[in-house]
Order: sequence, then C-alpha cells, then structure tokens
Amino acid sequence: MRLVYVVLTYLLLPVYACYWFFRGLTNRTYWDRFGQRFGRGYPYLPAGCIWVHAVSVGEVQASVPLVRALADQFPNRHMLITTVTPTGAARVRLLFGDTVEHCYIPFETPNAVTNFFDAVNPEIALVMETEIWPNLYRECGRRKIPLVLVSARISPKSVVSYRKFLPLFRETLSHGIVIAAQSQADADRFRSLGAAPERTWVTGNIKFDIQLPDDLEKAGAQFRRNNFEGRPVWVAASTHDKEEEQVLHAHDLVRERFPDALLILIPRHPERFSSVRTMLHKDGRRFISRTDGLPCTSDIDVFLGDTMGEVPLFYAACNVAFVGGTLVPVGGHNLLEPAALGRPVVTGPYLYNAQDIADKFEKLGASITVNNAGQLGSAVADLFADPATAEDIGNRGRDLVQQNRGSLRRLLMLLEPLVGNPTDLPLHPRR
Repeated sequence: MRLVYVVLTYLLLPVYACYWFFRGLTNRTYWDRFGQRFGRGYPYLPAGCIWVHAVSVGEVQASVPLVRALADQFPNRHMLITTVTPTGAARVRLLFGDTVEHCYIPFETPNAVTNFFDAVNPEIALVMETEIWPNLYRECGRRKIPLVLVSARISPKSVVSYRKFLPLFRETLSHGIVIAAQSQADADRFRSLGAAPERTWVTGNIKFDIQLPDDLEKAGAQFRRNNFEGRPVWVAASTHDKEEEQVLHAHDLVRERFPDALLILIPRHPERFSSVRTMLHKDGRRFISRTDGLPCTSDIDVFLGDTMGEVPLFYAACNVAFVGGTLVPVGGHNLLEPAALGRPVVTGPYLYNAQDIADKFEKLGASITVNNAGQLGSAVADLFADPATAEDIGNRGRDLVQQNRGSLRRLLMLLEPLVGNPTDLPLHPRR
C-alpha cells in the first residue's frame, strides 16, 4: 500500500502546485518561499536541531509553552518550526521573531522529504496534535530520528476512516513513534491503528498550559478605557464565511436590549479582512477597523479586528467571548484563551476539533452552547444583564484551565532522554 501512496503523491503534485499557485493570486503570502513546498530552498541547519511541526495558527499558539521550555532546557540546540499555512508562518514570526528558524513543510513526495531532512538535520521531531505524514514519518524512522506526536488525539470517526488504509497507517506508526496522547481513549485508538503500546503515553493536552503575557489584563483594561469605556462589549473571534452574517444578526438582537453594545469582530483568516470590511459597508454598519487608527466613538457598533496576534488583547478588553468556527461546520477554535482570562465563553454547536475540551467546559458549566444567531444574541444579552452569572461562568472556565495544567511538565520528562541520545526511546511508565 505504501507504493500506491507514493505514486499517488506524485500524481497529486501538479494539483497541489496549482492549488497553491491560484491561492496566491488573491493572497500573495501563499507564494512565500514557494519552492519549500516542493523540496527546495530550506535553511541549512547544524546537525541536531529540535524540529516542531505546527500546521497553522492554532497549533503554533499551542506550541508556545513547549518551544519556550525547550529553548530554556536545551539552549545549545537550534529550534525549527514548520507550518503548512502562511498564517501559521506569520504567527511564528510574531511570537518568536528570529529566535527560531521557520520553513514550510514539504509536500509528501519522497524527493522533497529527503531534501528537507538533508537541509535541516533534526535530532528530534515533535508534531503538534495529529498530523499523519507517511513519508515524513518513514524518513524519521530510516534516519533514527525520534518522532513524538504531542497532544495527540484521534476521533472515533477518524479511526473508522484510517482503518480503511490500515496497512499504510500501521506501517507509518511502526517507525519508533512515541505517542503523547491527550487522553486514555486517544491512546487506545492509536494502539488500535498499530501504535506500539510501550511507546504510547497519556500526557494530557498541552493547550491547557497556555501562557498569556503577565500584563495582558492590564493592557486589555487600558485598551478598553481608551476606546469604549462604560460600554458592554463582546468579541466574536476566529469567525468564518457565513458565520459573520449570523454574528451580526445576533448583534442586532443584543442592541435591542443594550443599544450601546459594541461587537469586536475578528475573522479567522487575514485574507478575508477586506471582504468582511466590504460586507460591513454593504450592510450599512457603523464600524471602524483596528488598522484605521480612528477613535471608537459612541456611534460605532462594530470594531473590526483586522490585525494579527491581538485576539488575546481583545478578549482581555471584553465582557463576553464568542469563539468562532462553531456556528458553521468548521469544528471550532481555541476555547482556552478567553477562559484563561476569566471571560464567559459562548460557542455554537460545531466543536469537533476539540470535542474533549468542549465536553469538559459543558460538564462544568464553563460555557454556553447556542445553535443559531437568535440564541447567540439572547445568550450575550443575558450575560450583559447578569454580571454575576457571567463572572461565575468565567471563573469556572479559568478554574478548568488551571486544574488541567501539567501536560507540559509530563511531556518534557518524556523528551529529556530523547534529546542528545536519539536511539534511547522511553518505555511506557508503570500505571
């Protein structure tokens, strides 16, 4: 089956190239270091770098405490972060500057994979969550590079899909891979696909070890005073196409009860900033954007967040947080960021990207789930009307984050014997 997969990667290469090229016609960031997608133009690093792969923005953000801890623990190692998306690359630059190397991960053709490894010379590979790359993983095994899946998760639905290609995935997971699973259920699913039991650990979800700037609350309060002091404010963050319309309808309902309410609207992808701005114009909204640099006067009802990396600031400045990608079937984004700040969290029903986290929130009453724009508007307005309930929900979320910390510490204990001694893989600890 692996031979079939290799042939398929070469057959799909022109399709992949065309997709990336045409995406670049509307968003030039997709042409950034284009050759790296196909095995050319990587940085040449001294042997022994620590390589972290994070697909896009969410995984990059989740990797922050890990990358910083590794840099402190192994200061003599180069750090390399790879991403798939240009938005992920932008987040790497924003968070780490020139303290780490960055490149794009190659497409799965064997030649591109070989060129990638020849250039970056990793001593260990850490893949955030669950990205299954058969050729990359096989090359790690061939070169005896320890490979760890960090905060690994796999849904029951995905297991059913993977079992259709079980020989390929069994072979992929046979190259000495260490699974650092989020939960026992995730670990069991990986074992059912061929992961070695003695290399499958349960370390928890590193996302709970979220690190926010010490002065974020203070910065958020100052931003609020400077722009909309005294107004009830809610954030709709990481929204998607067809979701902004629902959010705006919900905002109209909120303003029926709270005429001075302000919505901070933050689309998930930067390439959509201009289209959302156009939509607001056509809708007759009174709005300004962050990049306008204009004062947010009392007649403004929508503040468009059209910058990168400021979502935490906006969360810190709001009363209520709606997490996007949940009113449309995207699967949701990071619930932990607003929760860590003690903000009451509202979501739609589509939470399958982090269902285990969403289930914890629901079980503890640390979030409110709505099904449509009408329910969203009612939920936000009810929280504005009842600050005590809003504070209670926010505190439950903050406590949930605190109680589930510790994954990073367990992960670092797992990694310590692997860095500097690549062939010394750990066995499963006693239960």
